[in-house]
Amino acid sequence: MKKELDRRSFVKTAALGGLGIGFASAKPVFSPGSQATGRIGIIGLDTSHSIAFTKAINSPDPKPEFAGFRIVTAYPRGSSDIKSSADRIPGYTEEVKKLGVRIAGSIDELLSEVDYVLLETNDGRLHLEQALAVLKAGKRVFIDKPLAASLEHALAIFDAADHYKVPVFTSSSLRYIEGAAEIAAGKIGKVTGADTFSPCSLEKTHPDLFWYGIHGVETLFAVMGTGCKTVARISTPDTDLVTGVWDGGRVGTFRGIRSGKGGYGGTVFGETGTMTLGQYAGYDPLLVKILEFFRTGQEPVRREETIEIFTFMQAADVSKNKGGIPVETEGVLDDARKKARKIKF
Repeated sequence: MKKELDRRSFVKTAALGGLGIGFASAKPVFSPGSQATGRIGIIGLDTSHSIAFTKAINSPDPKPEFAGFRIVTAYPRGSSDIKSSADRIPGYTEEVKKLGVRIAGSIDELLSEVDYVLLETNDGRLHLEQALAVLKAGKRVFIDKPLAASLEHALAIFDAADHYKVPVFTSSSLRYIEGAAEIAAGKIGKVTGADTFSPCSLEKTHPDLFWYGIHGVETLFAVMGTGCKTVARISTPDTDLVTGVWDGGRVGTFRGIRSGKGGYGGTVFGETGTMTLGQYAGYDPLLVKILEFFRTGQEPVRREETIEIFTFMQAADVSKNKGGIPVETEGVLDDARKKARKIKF
């Protein structure tokens, strides 16, 4: 009985939030007698995230946090030339169909049937084009990692969001690793430094850290926050070690692992203590934030922080190409902004 009452309460909250605050956006459809008040569409069935999100939201007995939403339509197209992604599309398409999802023949067709969009295409090179279609339609959109395959495209997506007055949200699920929230709440006082790590496989179509190293970089910024001034990178076939110096002399490092045992985690240093980050918490904490974003229109992660994450990764490539010398992030960002301003939308 308590579970049912909690669920009803959550649906009521979802309905009120669906009225929208912040950016303008399409309103959810309210169906009397049904909990599915927010119709979600997925673009891209070339990643396991699409399956995980659909199973959680379309479950016959969803968690209270997921009630009030349903994934109703998907457009399968993702990468065409990243084999590991493209090969997944036929199987994942059949899997979501079994979960009650209709397959659309185009993005425009999908947009006519949904209130919100999960842009899940694994290939970051396609995100700007696909996101523009969603933003023009006025739909709130979560864009899965990586937001883009270049810093200039990431900036252009945010510029387009402002132009069309539609919010966007992007994040790795590793932002919500165990311990990060407690650190952000001040458990060890002001963070003075951090060392994080994650797998860092490479994909020739994307800058080195953008493809998979972004997970550990996102964790680093989740605990360090903004203010990174310089970036230096040591790179070998097995490992990347990227060191950032933040304002006030704080130092944060990311270790990208390509051989031996992988995993996710890190150590965070604070004014009153030191904490080891815990286990990867799975997709649910991120999905809770996504649905909150759909309801309210409030971006859970400040875009300034997301832009710094991409600047950090792009600066790491510049440092690598210059033999590992420190690179100022301001110059990398300025160059990318000049390129982003030339992108038409």
